[in-house]
Amino acid sequence: MQSTAENVWQNQTTISEFLLLGFGDLPELQGLLFLLFLAIYLVTMAGNLLMVVLVVTYRHLHTPMYFFLGNLSLLESCNSSTILPKVLSSLSSGGKSVSVTACFTQFFIFSFLGGTECYLLAMMSYDRYLAICKPLHYAILMSGRLSFQLAAVSWVSGVLVSLSLTVKASQLSFCGPNEIDDYFCDITSNIQYISCSDTYLFELSSFIFTYIFTLPPFILTVASYVLIILTILRIPSTSGRQKTFSTCFSHLTVVAMYYGTLMLVYMLPRSRDLRQVKKVFSLFYTVLTPMFNPLIYSLRNMEVKDALRKGFRRLIVFMIK
Repeated sequence: MQSTAENVWQNQTTISEFLLLGFGDLPELQGLLFLLFLAIYLVTMAGNLLMVVLVVTYRHLHTPMYFFLGNLSLLESCNSSTILPKVLSSLSSGGKSVSVTACFTQFFIFSFLGGTECYLLAMMSYDRYLAICKPLHYAILMSGRLSFQLAAVSWVSGVLVSLSLTVKASQLSFCGPNEIDDYFCDITSNIQYISCSDTYLFELSSFIFTYIFTLPPFILTVASYVLIILTILRIPSTSGRQKTFSTCFSHLTVVAMYYGTLMLVYMLPRSRDLRQVKKVFSLFYTVLTPMFNPLIYSLRNMEVKDALRKGFRRLIVFMIK
């Protein structure tokens, strides 16, 4: 028996599949792009899964900051696995078709992970705010139980925003054209080109839902770092300011990369002339940011470096035995 969602899609849809155009306008670069995205996918998965293993394995990383980092790394692994396998398949075989059900499923997972990441980054910013601005009360204010609850709120919020957008989109009719000029099923950005229904209400509701669920964590993130910077500037010694700022520099870099490109993509006018520009910028927060996150956190974090050294020593000892 088919699910309710599938019945809705069948009743509203007269096309059975979408065509993801991806990078089809660059036929001479298909092989090179395949190797590039394959390398990015392997590095992303290896780096993020290694970060999760380190956080779970080593007790000195069992702190709220690394608990949130482990959640972020797990999320980035899922995010890459949602988008890149289809991109690689398209580049290798030339197959661009994706069923309507599969497209909506990818959109749901992508939106879910994107909404969750906004909240996770906000929780990590709040954690750094407490650690730097309230150091004497940090252990009490950010307990293990609270960090677990904040992470749970992040994941649940992602589900809610994604579910609301997906249900709204599934109520529209899709009768052609069935081409999506993108490398993944970003329904929100392409709805006016692929739906034969009046998309005004969907675009209005998606705008409202998006801002309701993403604006609060963005404001919390910005407010946390404003207070952090003000606190750092009050530290009398230069070395003290540098040492304190280094503890949050990695996270600030990730926040700037993610929100900067995300806002550019969704704040630019929805014009056919800007499709290629938006496609390039979307690569940053969907493909490159997940790859860079573990590198950024590990290169500037002594505790992660120490865990990596211990892990490699254990591996060498195991291989010798």
